[in-house]
Amino acid sequence: MNRKNAFEKTVLITGGSRGIGRAVVETFKKQGWGVATCSQKMDRLKEIPADFKFECDVAKVEDVKEGITQTLKHLGRIDILINNSGLAGSNPLDSSTSDDFWHRIMDVNLHGTYYMCKYTAPHLPDNTGRIINIASILALKGVPDQTAYCAAKHGVLGFTRAFAHYLAPRKITVNAICPGWVRTEMAEGRMQEIGITEASLKTSVPLGRIIEPIEIADYAYFLATSQASAMITGQALSIDGGSYP
Repeated sequence: MNRKNAFEKTVLITGGSRGIGRAVVETFKKQGWGVATCSQKMDRLKEIPADFKFECDVAKVEDVKEGITQTLKHLGRIDILINNSGLAGSNPLDSSTSDDFWHRIMDVNLHGTYYMCKYTAPHLPDNTGRIINIASILALKGVPDQTAYCAAKHGVLGFTRAFAHYLAPRKITVNAICPGWVRTEMAEGRMQEIGITEASLKTSVPLGRIIEPIEIADYAYFLATSQASAMITGQALSIDGGSYP
């Protein structure tokens, strides 16, 4: 159904099928926003309460352009962009291993964020437009087996800071949320990959627990809507229970 002009405010959230993305979709929807979201596979979005859903590989510029065009067609406008699509995993630097996974992680996390920002920004409203990039605490530090993910998220943070200056004349803010461990399927897979448990992780977090997806969603909503966030731009906003630095 075409809901064009049916909403006073709209948000486009990438990677909305699960984890942080799903929590962000649900949070904005509960507040009456028009919500568009995407996933690499349409069937993952079946139960997601968005007003417009589309299939998109954010690493493919034509997918991104078409998704933005269709979002504007269905919702009439885009006020907020939240780049949440991400991919993590170990990429050993042994010379005998393929470089393909490195490139895929860079493409999804960094190039996908770049494409979405570049092609959505012209449609965002001056003064009230917001871009929120979901980075990682690994945008601020390194770990030995995630060189591609660390490099990509450091890139997202650098891009966020530069793009914030670029859009400052239009009074559009651009920020990066940098979560620590969040209770998601991706995090669970990562724990299994490196052989650690949630119980052991808690010991390294001063506040004694990992983060719930709704906490990231609430943070994003604050940045998108609060007058108190109007002068926050170009920032790496950590939410990690005090584990960094």
